Amino acid sequence: MKHIVVLTGAGISAESGIKTFRDADGLWEGHNVMEVATPEGFAANPKLVLDFYNQRRTELNTVKPNKAHLDLAELEKEFKVSIITQNVDDLHERAGSTNITHLHGELLKSRSSFDKTDIKPCTTDIKIGDLCDKGYQIRPHIVWFGEDVPMLDKAIQICETADILIIIGTSMQVYPAASLIHYVPQQTAVYFIDPKPNMESNKNVTVIAEPATVGISKVIKLLHKN
Repeated sequence: MKHIVVLTGAGISAESGIKTFRDADGLWEGHNVMEVATPEGFAANPKLVLDFYNQRRTELNTVKPNKAHLDLAELEKEFKVSIITQNVDDLHERAGSTNITHLHGELLKSRSSFDKTDIKPCTTDIKIGDLCDKGYQIRPHIVWFGEDVPMLDKAIQICETADILIIIGTSMQVYPAASLIHYVPQQTAVYFIDPKPNMESNKNVTVIAEPATVGISKVIKLLHKN
């Protein structure tokens, strides 16, 4: 069974109604990302940061997986599928995909601000004064700018075994996630789906300038031809 590795970014969830900060000149829901997505921002104004992610968590309950998420889940009937996502939502899980690696954390989890390994499910608001067992403030389980990406090594190992790589809704300009394309075997077929792609087709790369929902349908047709 061929192994398909899928790299997904904000573009796949945007079609479900989840806004992305890169669509608004570095503003995310009216906030500078440095205020709400860095350790320094959290240290300076923890209440603002907690409230911001509480709102994102509430928003997540109002959206649903779209056709692209559902189509990826369906691929598991024919292929081994590993999804590596930069997104912090749970839309891949809700669509039915079973092998998902979250590079940048998960909105529906929290962790201790002291112990990075103290991670727990989180479906309600996090407030100032919510403490871990060791007495430290709980924070969102999100990898902020400037922090290590603990799942990167696992993602690299997954990419090294790819027969097919599908990239959906990510500019491939944010590192270290953008480096993952360099770890797939040289002969791996790559499909790059993005409405405004910054990559051109070549011998191994097929660029599909479409939104995620349209693009993945085209890729599936190509996979069935091969």
